[in-house]
Amino acid sequence: MRIVIAEDAAVLRDGMSHVLTLRGHEVAAAVATADDLLTAVAEHRPDVAIADIRMPPTHTDEGLRAAITIRRDHPETGVLVFSQYIETRYAADLLAGGAQKVGYLLKDRVADVGDFIDALTRVAAGGTVLDPDVVTQMFAVTRRADGLRDLTDREHDVLALMAEGRSNTAIAEQLSLAGTSVEKHITRIFSKLRLEATTSSHRRVLAVLHYLRS
Repeated sequence: MRIVIAEDAAVLRDGMSHVLTLRGHEVAAAVATADDLLTAVAEHRPDVAIADIRMPPTHTDEGLRAAITIRRDHPETGVLVFSQYIETRYAADLLAGGAQKVGYLLKDRVADVGDFIDALTRVAAGGTVLDPDVVTQMFAVTRRADGLRDLTDREHDVLALMAEGRSNTAIAEQLSLAGTSVEKHITRIFSKLRLEATTSSHRRVLAVLHYLRS
């Protein structure tokens, strides 16, 4: 296979290049930024491109957005997102238009070089390779998005005011509701968004985040 690698960690980038070359594949380019990845793919037209998610300059989602661009502009090139993070914001866009020639694997879950190269081979051949944790997270986001559509008009009003940072008392005054009614609306919002009470998360904050992302 002809392969392009985008990884800002120099040791990992050189390591992947070395291993893939030893296995008989051609590493046409190994770059450190998403912009260089797009340039390399346009120049070399590889069978598959490997992209980390968080790359310079902001180290947020440059690599994933570059992968989406490659899927759109170079459909003949397979794309394997290889990261230690699950980024659900654009993950659905990565699979838009079909799941052929695409993969998303987590670095700390790939323990065998042979498995990694097998995943690359399947993606280059038109297949799909997705880590189970990535699939689980994507389904969770989809279910919560569906939950937003299930909210009543009044529940939408309550959630919108929550997003403005209003307290329950302020929401009650704004909507001319009793405080207990606001509490019941918020409880139903949590239920429809499938936000369970835990000691490690704040449901009010999570509900607002889902609202803002929608």
